[in-house]
Amino acid sequence: MTKQELRKSFLQKRLALTDQEYSNNNIQIRERFFASIDLISIKVIHAFLPLLKNKEPNTWLIIDRLKKDFPSIKISIPKIDLNNTLVSYYLDDNSNLELNKLGIEEPVSGTLTNPTDIDLVIVPLLAYDKSGNRVGYGKGYYDRFLRTCRENSVKVGISFFDAVEKIDDTNEFDFRINQCINPNQSIPFSS
Repeated sequence: MTKQELRKSFLQKRLALTDQEYSNNNIQIRERFFASIDLISIKVIHAFLPLLKNKEPNTWLIIDRLKKDFPSIKISIPKIDLNNTLVSYYLDDNSNLELNKLGIEEPVSGTLTNPTDIDLVIVPLLAYDKSGNRVGYGKGYYDRFLRTCRENSVKVGISFFDAVEKIDDTNEFDFRINQCINPNQSIPFSS
């Protein structure tokens, strides 16, 4: 399937989840994240903030547990800047968030995170394939952002669904993930 076909299909699949399925899947993803990610050497994690109206995986469950159980790990969150580029800001107790034009919470101000300081990125996606290619919403924000991060930073996608066999129209601008976590398993991808 093409990216456009997958976007449409997987957005519909997410929106069709009942509230109970959505809640259970989010809890299972959180538990699997902490069971499968080695956080010992992680100093900075960038996590997308969920677009709840589209039933994106609720990363707040992961963020809240990181803050509680791993206070030494700094958390960074995205913001679309005036140049329509995704940048990252540290999240702290003083962070003031507001909805952007897409309906996603983002920091109003704060301390910019240098992308090369990020050890792990929790990447949004609608679908992914068995090679670690992902389909986002099609704006390319994360593909461009990931190119500014260190090559060895870990890129983790989270999804409610299993991988598709192959995304037919990937290209050189697409950025692969290292791992994907869904409610049933954590799937590593070879480089």
